[in-house]
Amino acid sequence: MQTYSIPAAVACLCLSLIAGAGPSRAQDTSEGSQERAPSEILKSLVGTWEGTCKTWFRPGELADESKVRGEFAPMLGGRFVRHTYTSTMKGRPRSGEETIVFNGAEQKFQVSWFDDFHMSYGILFSEGGPTETGFAVTGHYRVAPGQEAWGWRTEFAMADGDHLTITAYNIMPDGREAKGVETVYERTKPQAK
Repeated sequence: MQTYSIPAAVACLCLSLIAGAGPSRAQDTSEGSQERAPSEILKSLVGTWEGTCKTWFRPGELADESKVRGEFAPMLGGRFVRHTYTSTMKGRPRSGEETIVFNGAEQKFQVSWFDDFHMSYGILFSEGGPTETGFAVTGHYRVAPGQEAWGWRTEFAMADGDHLTITAYNIMPDGREAKGVETVYERTKPQAK
Protein backbone atom coordinates (compact mmCIF):
# COMPACT_ATOMS: atom_id res chain seq x y z
CA MET A 1 0.00 0.00 0.00
CA GLN A 2 1.42 3.35 -1.03
CA THR A 3 1.32 6.26 1.44
CA TYR A 4 1.13 9.83 0.20
CA SER A 5 2.47 12.84 2.04
CA ILE A 6 0.38 15.93 1.53
CA PRO A 7 2.57 18.98 0.96
CA ALA A 8 2.21 21.87 3.37
CA ALA A 9 1.80 24.22 0.41
CA VAL A 10 -1.69 22.89 -0.19
CA ALA A 11 -2.66 20.84 2.83
CA CYS A 12 -4.46 23.52 4.82
CA LEU A 13 -6.74 25.03 2.24
CA CYS A 14 -8.94 26.65 4.82
CA LEU A 15 -11.11 27.61 1.95
CA SER A 16 -14.22 29.47 1.61
CA LEU A 17 -16.54 29.78 4.42
CA ILE A 18 -20.16 29.94 3.78
CA ALA A 19 -22.55 30.30 6.60
CA GLY A 20 -26.00 31.66 7.08
CA ALA A 21 -26.86 35.04 8.48
CA GLY A 22 -30.59 35.35 8.12
CA PRO A 23 -33.08 32.58 8.37
CA SER A 24 -31.67 29.24 9.34
CA ARG A 25 -33.97 27.48 6.89
CA ALA A 26 -34.55 28.39 3.30
CA GLN A 27 -37.92 28.98 1.82
CA ASP A 28 -39.31 26.17 -0.29
CA THR A 29 -38.30 26.42 -3.92
CA SER A 30 -40.46 23.45 -4.89
CA GLU A 31 -42.78 21.03 -3.15
CA GLY A 32 -40.88 19.22 -0.39
CA SER A 33 -37.62 21.09 -1.09
CA GLN A 34 -35.65 23.16 1.42
CA GLU A 35 -32.94 24.14 -1.08
CA ARG A 36 -31.80 27.75 -0.84
CA ALA A 37 -31.25 30.01 -3.81
CA PRO A 38 -27.53 30.55 -4.59
CA SER A 39 -27.92 34.31 -4.05
CA GLU A 40 -29.28 33.66 -0.55
CA ILE A 41 -26.36 31.36 0.26
CA LEU A 42 -23.92 34.09 -0.77
CA LYS A 43 -25.82 36.78 1.15
CA SER A 44 -25.80 34.63 4.28
CA LEU A 45 -21.99 34.74 4.35
CA VAL A 46 -21.66 38.44 5.02
CA GLY A 47 -20.23 39.19 8.46
CA THR A 48 -17.36 38.19 10.73
CA TRP A 49 -16.56 34.67 11.93
CA GLU A 50 -14.25 32.95 14.41
CA GLY A 51 -13.39 29.33 14.95
CA THR A 52 -10.76 26.63 14.59
CA CYS A 53 -8.96 25.09 11.66
CA LYS A 54 -7.59 21.54 11.88
CA THR A 55 -5.03 20.37 9.34
CA TRP A 56 -3.79 16.95 8.32
CA PHE A 57 -0.64 16.56 6.19
CA ARG A 58 -0.90 12.75 6.29
CA PRO A 59 -4.15 10.78 6.38
CA GLY A 60 -5.37 10.37 9.94
CA GLU A 61 -2.50 12.32 11.58
CA LEU A 62 -3.61 15.71 12.94
CA ALA A 63 -0.75 18.15 12.27
CA ASP A 64 -2.16 21.45 13.54
CA GLU A 65 -5.18 23.05 15.20
CA SER A 66 -5.32 26.84 15.21
CA LYS A 67 -7.78 29.65 15.79
CA VAL A 68 -9.00 31.39 12.66
CA ARG A 69 -10.85 34.66 12.09
CA GLY A 70 -12.60 35.51 8.84
CA GLU A 71 -14.70 38.23 7.30
CA PHE A 72 -17.03 38.01 4.30
CA ALA A 73 -17.90 41.20 2.43
CA PRO A 74 -20.23 41.62 -0.57
CA MET A 75 -18.72 42.77 -3.88
CA LEU A 76 -20.30 44.13 -7.05
CA GLY A 77 -23.76 44.53 -5.59
CA GLY A 78 -23.62 41.24 -3.71
CA ARG A 79 -23.08 39.04 -6.77
CA PHE A 80 -19.64 38.09 -5.41
CA VAL A 81 -18.43 37.62 -1.85
CA ARG A 82 -14.87 38.33 -0.76
CA HIS A 83 -13.56 36.27 2.14
CA THR A 84 -10.40 37.35 3.99
CA TYR A 85 -8.96 35.45 6.93
CA THR A 86 -6.05 35.32 9.37
CA SER A 87 -4.76 32.40 11.40
CA THR A 88 -1.55 30.54 12.21
CA MET A 89 0.07 27.31 11.05
CA LYS A 90 2.35 25.66 13.59
CA GLY A 91 2.62 29.01 15.37
CA ARG A 92 3.45 31.10 12.31
CA PRO A 93 1.03 33.76 11.03
CA ARG A 94 -0.86 33.07 7.83
CA SER A 95 -3.51 34.96 5.88
CA GLY A 96 -5.40 34.66 2.65
CA GLU A 97 -8.49 35.46 0.68
CA GLU A 98 -10.92 34.04 -1.79
CA THR A 99 -13.68 35.18 -4.08
CA ILE A 100 -16.93 33.22 -4.21
CA VAL A 101 -19.65 33.51 -6.87
CA PHE A 102 -22.53 31.54 -8.35
CA ASN A 103 -22.03 31.50 -12.12
CA GLY A 104 -25.55 31.51 -13.56
CA ALA A 105 -24.43 30.57 -17.07
CA GLU A 106 -22.58 27.50 -15.78
CA GLN A 107 -25.02 26.87 -12.91
CA LYS A 108 -22.08 26.29 -10.59
CA PHE A 109 -20.51 27.86 -7.54
CA GLN A 110 -16.98 29.04 -8.30
CA VAL A 111 -14.20 29.86 -5.85
CA SER A 112 -10.76 31.38 -6.47
CA TRP A 113 -8.40 31.15 -3.52
CA PHE A 114 -4.86 32.04 -2.50
CA ASP A 115 -2.92 32.57 0.70
CA ASP A 116 0.64 32.94 1.97
CA PHE A 117 0.97 29.41 3.33
CA HIS A 118 -1.14 26.87 1.49
CA MET A 119 -1.03 27.98 -2.12
CA SER A 120 2.08 30.12 -1.72
CA TYR A 121 2.54 31.21 -5.38
CA GLY A 122 -0.61 29.86 -7.00
CA ILE A 123 -4.36 30.34 -7.23
CA LEU A 124 -6.71 27.38 -6.74
CA PHE A 125 -9.85 27.56 -8.84
CA SER A 126 -12.70 25.26 -7.78
CA GLU A 127 -16.29 24.80 -8.89
CA GLY A 128 -19.28 22.64 -8.11
CA GLY A 129 -22.94 22.52 -7.27
CA PRO A 130 -25.30 23.00 -4.36
CA THR A 131 -25.72 20.41 -1.63
CA GLU A 132 -28.44 19.86 0.94
CA THR A 133 -26.70 22.15 3.45
CA GLY A 134 -24.66 24.48 1.22
CA PHE A 135 -22.41 23.58 -1.69
CA ALA A 136 -19.29 21.66 -2.67
CA VAL A 137 -16.52 22.61 -5.10
CA THR A 138 -13.56 20.72 -6.54
CA GLY A 139 -10.27 22.02 -7.95
CA HIS A 140 -6.91 20.57 -8.96
CA TYR A 141 -3.29 21.34 -8.16
CA ARG A 142 0.15 19.90 -8.87
CA VAL A 143 2.80 19.14 -6.28
CA ALA A 144 5.63 19.51 -8.85
CA PRO A 145 6.07 20.12 -12.59
CA GLY A 146 5.31 17.07 -14.73
CA GLN A 147 3.54 15.18 -11.95
CA GLU A 148 -0.10 14.10 -11.97
CA ALA A 149 -2.57 16.62 -10.60
CA TRP A 150 -4.22 16.06 -7.24
CA GLY A 151 -7.82 17.04 -6.54
CA TRP A 152 -9.12 19.17 -3.69
CA ARG A 153 -12.83 18.83 -2.82
CA THR A 154 -14.33 21.26 -0.31
CA GLU A 155 -17.75 20.86 1.26
CA PHE A 156 -19.45 23.89 2.81
CA ALA A 157 -22.09 22.78 5.32
CA MET A 158 -24.26 25.34 7.08
CA ALA A 159 -25.82 23.92 10.24
CA ASP A 160 -27.77 27.15 10.80
CA GLY A 161 -27.36 30.90 10.39
CA ASP A 162 -24.48 31.09 12.86
CA HIS A 163 -22.51 27.87 12.30
CA LEU A 164 -20.52 26.61 9.33
CA THR A 165 -18.23 23.63 8.84
CA ILE A 166 -15.91 23.48 5.86
CA THR A 167 -14.35 20.09 5.23
CA ALA A 168 -11.72 19.74 2.51
CA TYR A 169 -10.42 16.47 1.12
CA ASN A 170 -7.30 15.74 -0.88
CA ILE A 171 -8.03 13.49 -3.84
CA MET A 172 -4.89 11.51 -4.59
CA PRO A 173 -3.91 10.68 -8.18
CA ASP A 174 -5.18 7.12 -7.67
CA GLY A 175 -8.62 8.44 -6.63
CA ARG A 176 -8.37 7.87 -2.88
CA GLU A 177 -9.47 10.72 -0.62
CA ALA A 178 -8.14 11.90 2.73
CA LYS A 179 -9.34 14.71 4.97
CA GLY A 180 -6.97 17.68 4.66
CA VAL A 181 -8.67 20.52 6.52
CA GLU A 182 -11.70 21.01 8.72
CA THR A 183 -12.71 24.55 9.62
CA VAL A 184 -15.47 25.10 12.15
CA TYR A 185 -16.78 28.66 12.24
CA GLU A 186 -19.22 30.52 14.47
CA ARG A 187 -20.59 33.94 13.60
CA THR A 188 -19.36 36.68 15.90
CA LYS A 189 -22.09 38.71 17.57
CA PRO A 190 -21.99 42.51 17.49
CA GLN A 191 -21.00 43.97 20.85
CA ALA A 192 -23.70 45.81 22.75
CA LYS A 193 -23.35 49.60 22.76
